[in-house]
Amino acid sequence: MNQNTTYAVVDIETTGTDPKVDRIIQIGCVLIRNGRLINRFATDINPGRKIPKQIQNLTHISNSRVQKAPYFEDVAFIIADLLADTVFVAHNIFFDYQFLNAELKRCGVTPLKIPGIDTVELAQIFLPEESSFRLSDLAESFGLQHDNPHQADSDAEVTGALLLYIEAVMRQLPLVTLKTISERATLTAMQTGEYIANIYLQQLKENPPLAAGLEVIDGIALRKKAVTLYEDTYYQTKYPQKKIQKEKLYQNELSFRKEQARLMNLVHQHFTQDETKDLLIEAATGMGKTIGYLLPASFLATPEKPVVVSTVSLLLQEQIMKKDIPLLNRFLEQKLQAVVVKSKRHYLDLARFKQTLSKPVSQKQYALYQMAVLVWLTKTTTGDFGELNLINLNHLFFQDVAHRGVNYLSKKSPFYQHDFLKFLNSQMQESNCLIVNHAFLAQESLRKEPLLPESPYLIIDEAHHLPTICEKIAAESFNTFTFEKQVQLALSEEGIFAKLDDWLAEEMAAKHFIALLQEELKELVTSYEVLRDLLLHKLAPEQEIITSADFLKFDKKTLKCFKKIELFLKESSEIKASWQQFLEKREFAWSTAAQIDFATLADLLDELEKQKRIMQRFCHDFAPRYTHWILRSEKHPGLTFQVTDFNAAILPQTKWYPRFEKIVYVGGALKLTKDRNLFAKRLGIPTASLKIVPAPFDYANQTEILVPTKAAYIPKLSPSEYSDFLAENLTLLLKDFKRPALVLFTSHDVLQKVYEKMHLTFLENGREILAQGIGGSRDKLLKRFSQSNAGILFGTDSFWEGIDLPGEQLELVIVTRLPFENPKRPFIHARYEFLNAIGVDPFNEESLPNAMLKLRQAYGRLIRSSTDRGVMVVLDRRFVNTTYGKKLRQAIPKKVTISEKPILEIAAEITEFLKD
Repeated sequence: MNQNTTYAVVDIETTGTDPKVDRIIQIGCVLIRNGRLINRFATDINPGRKIPKQIQNLTHISNSRVQKAPYFEDVAFIIADLLADTVFVAHNIFFDYQFLNAELKRCGVTPLKIPGIDTVELAQIFLPEESSFRLSDLAESFGLQHDNPHQADSDAEVTGALLLYIEAVMRQLPLVTLKTISERATLTAMQTGEYIANIYLQQLKENPPLAAGLEVIDGIALRKKAVTLYEDTYYQTKYPQKKIQKEKLYQNELSFRKEQARLMNLVHQHFTQDETKDLLIEAATGMGKTIGYLLPASFLATPEKPVVVSTVSLLLQEQIMKKDIPLLNRFLEQKLQAVVVKSKRHYLDLARFKQTLSKPVSQKQYALYQMAVLVWLTKTTTGDFGELNLINLNHLFFQDVAHRGVNYLSKKSPFYQHDFLKFLNSQMQESNCLIVNHAFLAQESLRKEPLLPESPYLIIDEAHHLPTICEKIAAESFNTFTFEKQVQLALSEEGIFAKLDDWLAEEMAAKHFIALLQEELKELVTSYEVLRDLLLHKLAPEQEIITSADFLKFDKKTLKCFKKIELFLKESSEIKASWQQFLEKREFAWSTAAQIDFATLADLLDELEKQKRIMQRFCHDFAPRYTHWILRSEKHPGLTFQVTDFNAAILPQTKWYPRFEKIVYVGGALKLTKDRNLFAKRLGIPTASLKIVPAPFDYANQTEILVPTKAAYIPKLSPSEYSDFLAENLTLLLKDFKRPALVLFTSHDVLQKVYEKMHLTFLENGREILAQGIGGSRDKLLKRFSQSNAGILFGTDSFWEGIDLPGEQLELVIVTRLPFENPKRPFIHARYEFLNAIGVDPFNEESLPNAMLKLRQAYGRLIRSSTDRGVMVVLDRRFVNTTYGKKLRQAIPKKVTISEKPILEIAAEITEFLKD
């Protein structure tokens, strides 16, 4: 390949994916040389068979259209001649290249032997921050004209434009980055690596200077970082209490909203005047609650006393950072200087990454991640993996390069001054707003040293999620099989202990600790195997929960084995303390490579410390709040030991709660039952005040709820009957409804069965059903759904809430079943047992409020502004004909019409209501 190479950018449309039975129905090709399009070729192909309905709908190529088109036999030689002496380029090259070759071979034409380049892999490497690598999504992201997606001529044209765009990106990269990528690109598809190497050689001849915003550290190009210093205005205007003051402050950047203004005043008053610590505020989604709590906080927060904002997800953290704070800072005199704070494993350790580049790599995905990170390092100043949208943090690569903490950095390392975690800590010192998520906040209770500073101000957004997340974080567990594999790796010839032998050659005391630790690990693995065999013999086949009575019934041999394990874990903890003392005495003595290996040992020691905590509680603490679990897996012979703490959400018992003077809890559904204090009791703060900010919407006129008059009694149906019932009724409701619809399920299994019954029928009629767990991540499904005019989205748990689809993007929500938790699930059953033990009614104080919350969230998907309209259909008649159904209806705003109609009338009513 050189500058005069001709690139043939090809796309084909086919009747299916199997070249043995399927046929090409369209081919498109554009020829590119010297960065310019020099020729194009496109033709429909008669496949000699019917085109499946779903392919017709996807490509808009009909049977009648291809009837007069040439057969592939008629154009095979033309195509072979056109592609001769070119480099074949395609978006997912293996499909197009292999399918085309199969067709050429079928027609007696010599198959292609030309080199090939895959633009999917090029995009994964050189566009690492993209949220999707689908051709249409990339075209939209970079403004590439793509008039007819899934038509070969249009797809070939846009793939050619994408190739030229990526080449331009490559030529902007530093030579050192391109060089390292070209060395690692040998594992890429076909000749993609040669293409990258060719661009590098061309750039090497031109030798462009390093861009001003970059610097090269130990062979890696990095974006320069500078801590943004906090600018104190010293003169801060008084908080604008009244409407006229707020409007003056907004400078037309923000519209005055009465409900939002009330929320602002409540937050400011609590932080400045209230004597109580906790304030709960219920504020409807869509009224601008994030701005509602951030604005008053901006008048109080300083780097010495920052406001800490905790929200439910990483996604919402980014939304606050990229959308809400920039909007406020357009008119605030004292700006909010914010930083997103995540746990250390979310950040790249540059020294560890550099070490991976020194080793040969045989796994393709590992190499693709390495190359993508090299490109990303020329852009990022945070090193936060969250900027890389399409990654799997559980992949070995990210385990290898994730940060272990500042304590495991070598001061001798060239990357020490450029470390991302050190930079984050410096930025926190200069920020008056720290944004975390609930999991990070809950983990403060598990950390030896807190990562968040003490502060007068904590705001917990989406507060209704906090109890569940606190319980989830507190439920520590470990698996004996995973641990056994970890120990085997550590003790192997290339494992951590072999490496430590080299570093500690002169350190006899330390070598003694390490030798003892290896013996402890071997004994532990053996003891866990013995314990597993004993327990499997004792436990009933389905038994997962171990009560104190169960534990006392174990024979002497089993109890002795538990004691032995506890002893080994205690001794391991003592070895850890001795090892840490040894390291502290020789703080400056170690190289970067040694520190990386010490961090790996620290992971192992931390795992042992966690096991010690779990086994201590498992063997000795049977208070009602704790549930002890022994879980089995069909995939491997190990056992998982876990202890659940049902009091983990009692906030005064946490380590972080006392570190904040005042806390505001904000959520869209904090009062569901008549008991105003129910949620506060759940958090262990029963006297906390609850304020309700009225919603700014006319729910009675903007929405209605419909229930079928005749519907099966769902609890009595078999799984097969239930999925048939849903498929039949959903088809009646949706087949003529040509607008977006969200269908909410309570079970993944049921969702899948209904999808299987419906999706082909709808696809043949030009409508795709998008389903959770089928065809992409949650974010990808939501993006595709929001871009479709008449999409149907099937979702479970996470789709009941947190979806912002205003206006005509979502006007119909269908609830397939009342969202009660299944009391037969072991975890739910255990929680209800705990509630009974402490005198709390599980149904009325847990199950019912949780179902009400989910219903409120489902209903809340419909209305995000005063102009939205929407209908919710509930296919479960228990909503209208049971006593608890009456209580569930309290989750819906007052005066909203709830009507019962036959299913066909419901379909007509939906259309009529939304037409108005």
